[in-house]
Amino acid sequence: MGQGAVAVGKVAVRRGTVPFLARRSVRNVLFKLVIYPVLIAGSIVMLMPLAWLVSSSLKPSGLIFVVPPQWIPKPIAWENYRKVWELIPFALYTRNTLIITIGSIIGGVSSATLVAFGFARLRFPGRDVLFLVLLSTIMIPEQVTLIPTYVLFRLIGWLDTFYPLIVPTFFGGGAFSIFLVRQFFMRLPLELDDAARIDGCGSFGIFFRILLPQARPVLGVLAIFSFMGNWNGFFLPLIYLNSPEKYTLSIGINLFRGTQFAAWNLLMAASLMMALPCIVLYFVAQRYFIQGIVFTGIKG
Repeated sequence: MGQGAVAVGKVAVRRGTVPFLARRSVRNVLFKLVIYPVLIAGSIVMLMPLAWLVSSSLKPSGLIFVVPPQWIPKPIAWENYRKVWELIPFALYTRNTLIITIGSIIGGVSSATLVAFGFARLRFPGRDVLFLVLLSTIMIPEQVTLIPTYVLFRLIGWLDTFYPLIVPTFFGGGAFSIFLVRQFFMRLPLELDDAARIDGCGSFGIFFRILLPQARPVLGVLAIFSFMGNWNGFFLPLIYLNSPEKYTLSIGINLFRGTQFAAWNLLMAASLMMALPCIVLYFVAQRYFIQGIVFTGIKG
């Protein structure tokens, strides 16, 4: 047994296997020594704005722009968070934002999934051309269509309501969402559809019973994108909402910034409270988000 091991070792050394493994190990160590400090430094740089936000939310108004920055406030002004709830109806703005966000998620995810199913699994004349036209709408800035849609919503009496922010999501959910789900459906083998049709299943049956249960990762990605976009949305709510009792959080916290004076510490406290759901959602759904992106990029 020992002679055999010695013989194998001699053969490995003679063929240069051991030096190759040693060089490979050294390269791996050097790579880690270089990449880890770069990643740590990049993480620190990316987290600095969040750290400054947390620090500023706990400072008195006079210490916000002190140079050099005071990262640990002295004294800590915990009352900033209480003042936010006293000066603006934060709970009401949160409720309004939740209504818009949840409605947009339901409309965007459901409609985008149905449209993507048609482009990915159904065969009809002009399908590819129509999909190309749909993708081209991504290049159209939102500001270009703002005036026509504003006039339309004014004519039907939807201004100063939540309808302009929710109802359009039920009509496709956006070109990017459709593209994302279509790519996911394209990686699933068409034999699943054929087998289901042999068993007497129609198109909607294939969608609801075969494809939709497998699409949970990409649907989670769509839901996360929709939540982030609508929760943090500022431009469209500013255009369509006029009554203070219908403001969203993004508009409501902007009330702390006036033309002559800005309560930056209260603005930072309100911004941090608004950002907390997004931060929590990221950590909770991070695995599903990465899984959905990876599965969408793989062609089966």
